[in-house]
Amino acid sequence: MLSVIQRVQSARVEVQGAVVGEIQNGLAVLVCAQPNDTIDVARAMVDRLLRMRLFSDAQGKMNLSLTDVQGGLLLVSQFTLAADVRKGTRPGFSGAAKPDEAKAWYDALLNEARARHPNVAAGVFGANMQLHLINDGPVTIPFSLP
Repeated sequence: MLSVIQRVQSARVEVQGAVVGEIQNGLAVLVCAQPNDTIDVARAMVDRLLRMRLFSDAQGKMNLSLTDVQGGLLLVSQFTLAADVRKGTRPGFSGAAKPDEAKAWYDALLNEARARHPNVAAGVFGANMQLHLINDGPVTIPFSLP
């Protein structure tokens, strides 16, 4: 799985003008499933997202995790993270999983996150979404597994 993690003060995702997912203080994560992903990859991704130390402690050091700060987690599917722009002017997306497979891995990721964390929101797989966020820091980290 490919992802971009953003520490946010707030984030929401809209579909056709309606808010479908919203968090305060936490992580907004754009996620792209790849052809060789597995349930173990989804579990490992959730584990890392919940434990990654991206929030400041009392001394201003990034020593606290999403779990420590009881923050929100917003997961948004985004196949364009797999874009290959090495040739030509039109991106290729062969590095992304096929839609049915990608939805299965995104759903697995979302189910695992919801089973392990009390504040999880999501976009709508395959929808045209608008993501609104206030990036905190800014802290933006590309991350992939395996």
